[in-house]
Amino acid sequence: MIVFQRSYLLLFLLLFPCAYTSAQSALVQTDLDRAVDSIARQFALDEVTVSARRREEPVIPVQKLQGARLEGLSTQSVADAVRYFSGVQIKDYGGVGGLKTVDVRSMGTNHLGVFYDGIEIGNAQNGTVDLGKFSMDNIEEIALYNGQKSEIFQSAKDYGSAGTLYIKTRRPRFAPDKRFNLNITMKAGTFGLANPSVLYEQKITDNIHFSANAEYTYAHGRYHFRYRKLRRDGSVAWDTTAVRQNGDVNAWRAEMGFFGYLPEGKWHIKGYFYTSQKGIPGAIINNVWKNSQRQWDRNAFVQGNFTQRITRGYDFQFNAKYSNDWMRYLNPDTTLMYIDNSFTQQEVYLSMAHRLAIVGVKGFVSHNELNWDIALSADWQWNSLNGNLVNFVFPERNTVLAAAATQLDWKYIKAQASVLGTFVFDKIHQPTLTTPTAFKQDPQFTPAVFLTVHPYLEDLYLRAFYKRIFRMPTFNDLYYTDVGNISLRPEYTTQYDGGAEYTKTWARGICRAVDLKVDGYFNQVKNKIVAIPKGNGQYRWQMMNLGYVEIRGCDVNASTTLCLYGNRAASAHQLLLTVATAYTYQKAQDFTDPQEITYGGQIAYIPWHSGSATANLQWFFGGRVLSFNYSFIYVGERYHNSANILANHEQPWYTHDVSLSCELPIARTAKLSPRLHLAVEINNMLNQQYDVILNYPMPGINGKGIVKIII
Repeated sequence: MIVFQRSYLLLFLLLFPCAYTSAQSALVQTDLDRAVDSIARQFALDEVTVSARRREEPVIPVQKLQGARLEGLSTQSVADAVRYFSGVQIKDYGGVGGLKTVDVRSMGTNHLGVFYDGIEIGNAQNGTVDLGKFSMDNIEEIALYNGQKSEIFQSAKDYGSAGTLYIKTRRPRFAPDKRFNLNITMKAGTFGLANPSVLYEQKITDNIHFSANAEYTYAHGRYHFRYRKLRRDGSVAWDTTAVRQNGDVNAWRAEMGFFGYLPEGKWHIKGYFYTSQKGIPGAIINNVWKNSQRQWDRNAFVQGNFTQRITRGYDFQFNAKYSNDWMRYLNPDTTLMYIDNSFTQQEVYLSMAHRLAIVGVKGFVSHNELNWDIALSADWQWNSLNGNLVNFVFPERNTVLAAAATQLDWKYIKAQASVLGTFVFDKIHQPTLTTPTAFKQDPQFTPAVFLTVHPYLEDLYLRAFYKRIFRMPTFNDLYYTDVGNISLRPEYTTQYDGGAEYTKTWARGICRAVDLKVDGYFNQVKNKIVAIPKGNGQYRWQMMNLGYVEIRGCDVNASTTLCLYGNRAASAHQLLLTVATAYTYQKAQDFTDPQEITYGGQIAYIPWHSGSATANLQWFFGGRVLSFNYSFIYVGERYHNSANILANHEQPWYTHDVSLSCELPIARTAKLSPRLHLAVEINNMLNQQYDVILNYPMPGINGKGIVKIII
């Protein structure tokens, strides 16, 4: 196994210098071609050809939050923003610092890949990414894809998830004759929230920019909630009001990056650091209202990207990342079990991608011409996990991913197809009696096919896709002391999707934009990894492959932008209204064991009906902007267990949030035009009492004020 492992790594490392050498030769030839073309343009003027970049329509359904709509939402973290997408279920354990994870189309949290500036955020230990750690302060776009991103020029890891969430941070942009930007923000609110941040951007040269962002978050996390418990016959067992305890958070985040622009390419290098200490409120059960568990986190990574068009038909991309994550969990309660565990994860990641235009040049072909691209990408990833547990095996994993993809764009048809090869090699450093050898996995090959048809009806797109993918068992699944099981099999998902989209924009008139999307889907999850009791004691568990789930659903999205005042697009006085809605119906059934009461039941925490609505009203006048935002989230009835009985039933919940903001110029100088941004938010304004997760009560009405100086 070690020989094969080294061979894959050697092949990967050898590819890069070969690609670089060929790239240099291609650049020399390109320079000669440009010189000849320049001379030809001086003398050959008989014909003039005007070409325009084609409108790029996504082959794969995508939901995006960006610009004014993203800024206007009442959100503290990325998880809060993702709630407004259709097909998404958030597991929120309450409070500012509570764990927040995302499940897309009921396939499980581990089937969602989260990418930060184009490179995946990994967690080899348990496969879960806590989106509560990522602030909205420096983020300009969030995009959710079902299947994979609508592009073949990407790393192999981009093909490796059932769904992908892309978080795009702000890239420096400068006004003419301006060499720096400075944003100073202060947010304060209920539950003791104090959240100052600063963003500084510098234009070092015209082609090299620098950005630094730092943020501090503190909250004591105490909030009142109503706790109401019913007996089986529906009578009230108790109804009381209490204060949520041990929900404090103390966190620092810092990012720094350099961004470069080349004649036909770009690059960036970014460093990220996050550290926090927070309480874990815990579930309210057995009349216990306060928990004493604590958690410390320290996450750091350095990553970079280089993208270059080598010749007119060939593009090259290189990604690299190193991350180091440390976590400590403390449970000082000796009445249960004293626990003081710490873990350290390390990851090294390298990726190369190549795209070649076989026919046509991407982005510069007419509507009737054929455009055919192929892409090859290869990734290598190394993960290790150290812990202070007794009998811990100290696992290590090498993963090689190779993807081949093609895209065809011709007249009214756009199609993509890809196949991903995954090769995993595990190693343990301290074998034990229960885990004498490392997990062994055969190579896996998983295909995907996507199709979009643009019929003769303008602005209407029909689409469908099929994708089969799997997720590897995590280190915890395999190697956690006395719980892991090295005999586990990967958890497979198969996705079928069909939908339509109508989108149209207008430069004048009242209605400026309309976008309608409808998607129906059928998903299968096989070999689902679950924890079951081991032996007679309910306190001992082991991971097993037992589950099979079928998901049938429909996502509907609609949005429109209306110009209520100011007919011209460039008018200095305008009143714009943007309204967006999202609706999801899902029937996610557990078909694991026909002998169990759970057979055919809706799986835990998946509502049949859920949706959201947002409205953003913006008034532009005299260089000022006044904005009013309203958002509504609804989650229908559901069960907290696949046994759909009355005792497991959960009532629907909903929230109404509003915010008001204004942005106005302040004292001007010859080169600077500083602005002041003021905002106030009221969340859950009707004081709805609800749990996202059973026995984890969420906050009632709460608010926040924001002051930002933009220079």
